[in-house]
Amino acid sequence: MTREDILQQMAALQTQLDELDKSDGLAYVSVSLTEAEKEKQHQEDLQRLRGLRLIDDDFMNACFDGYTDGAQLLLRIILNKQDIRVKSVKTQRRMKNLLGRDICLDIDADDESGKEYNIEVQRADKGADRKRARYHSGILDAHLLQPGDDFSELPETFVIFITENDAIGKGKPLYRIERRIEETNDPFDDGEHIIYVNGADKDASTELGKLMYDFFCTDPDDMHYKELADKVRYFKEDEKGVSMCKVMEDMRNESAKDAKWKQVVESVRRWLNMGLSYEQIAKGEGISLEQVREIAGMKRA
Repeated sequence: MTREDILQQMAALQTQLDELDKSDGLAYVSVSLTEAEKEKQHQEDLQRLRGLRLIDDDFMNACFDGYTDGAQLLLRIILNKQDIRVKSVKTQRRMKNLLGRDICLDIDADDESGKEYNIEVQRADKGADRKRARYHSGILDAHLLQPGDDFSELPETFVIFITENDAIGKGKPLYRIERRIEETNDPFDDGEHIIYVNGADKDASTELGKLMYDFFCTDPDDMHYKELADKVRYFKEDEKGVSMCKVMEDMRNESAKDAKWKQVVESVRRWLNMGLSYEQIAKGEGISLEQVREIAGMKRA
């Protein structure tokens, strides 16, 4: 490459920097979609939706938010208590911890007897760490007792992890974790309960196995429980439900981010081949030095 070529490339980089100064970030051109492009995008969205399952975090949040019948079904089967009557349910409830780490509950529910339930859906084993269950239980307790309340007023709590794999690893469909007094083997009975549900166990001869099958099923027509099938069908097939499903927008945004990032990666590689410094590239692309280093260390596909 000649000196003149390098100067031309530097001029092009300066033009990009000027554009970034105007837009205060990566400049993207807004393009209006044609009707044909909109329809294509809509069909792609529907195809993505068809592949989602209740074990998928975002779709589960959409299906269970405010859906007391669905949460009630889960709890009755998992706890084997048919008299549970769920009063309210909310997904993605953030609980603040002023002195430490916050948590975000996948499903937060309570019943008419005052019991509190936190249901977490985890596909990765790491997300179902035992100490995470302990932490969730502790933060839940901290939010349930008000200043001046007696400790005896703390309600009974259940932290339930539904995992894609057998997170405990003992081949059981369900694991109940309870405190006991070692010297007498009596239950400590402090009202705290932690439960792990093994999503890999889909034994159709049990209610729990059928429930886990439904959690991994993409077609509502193949699901066992009407309460779940109807909600999944609404968000996948009903025009109103599909339009309301934020998952579709999130997936589209994620796809757009991936496409933009691929463009940035290719652009950074071109600058690297031309011998520009990491600092110059970071400024030109509007990304951090760490991101430039990350791309520099990436292997080509």
